[in-house]
Amino acid sequence: MKEHAFLQCARRAAALGVVLIAACSKSGGKAAPAEPEVAIPAAAPGVQQTKVIVDDKGFTPSHVEVQKGKPASLVFVRTTDDTCAKEVVFPDLKLEKELPLRTAVNIDIPTGDARTLTFQCGMAMYKSAVVIQ
Repeated sequence: MKEHAFLQCARRAAALGVVLIAACSKSGGKAAPAEPEVAIPAAAPGVQQTKVIVDDKGFTPSHVEVQKGKPASLVFVRTTDDTCAKEVVFPDLKLEKELPLRTAVNIDIPTGDARTLTFQCGMAMYKSAVVIQ
């Protein structure tokens, strides 16, 4: 009896495998193409440049460290519409910038003083920081 139930289960699994293979073969077995990566303009010599991805999880990396006194810039790239982070706000700098979808947005960071500059989405739901040391 147990062997009979095992064979039935094996036949169902084999049939399911055939269905999955057929579904994959209809699409050519290929996954949907990924969005092309956004080109980031090269930084000028001596500039500390960090790419910040903006998606449904907020800002990545969650914080950026830069060297005091050395020019620095952050390049923001929003990769999804499924986020409230459609702009970036630097409250201490009184700076707000729109983040168009899949477009590199460069923001120069003043590095004259050692400090932490926070940045956030327009609704302050996602927050991050630049640590100047």
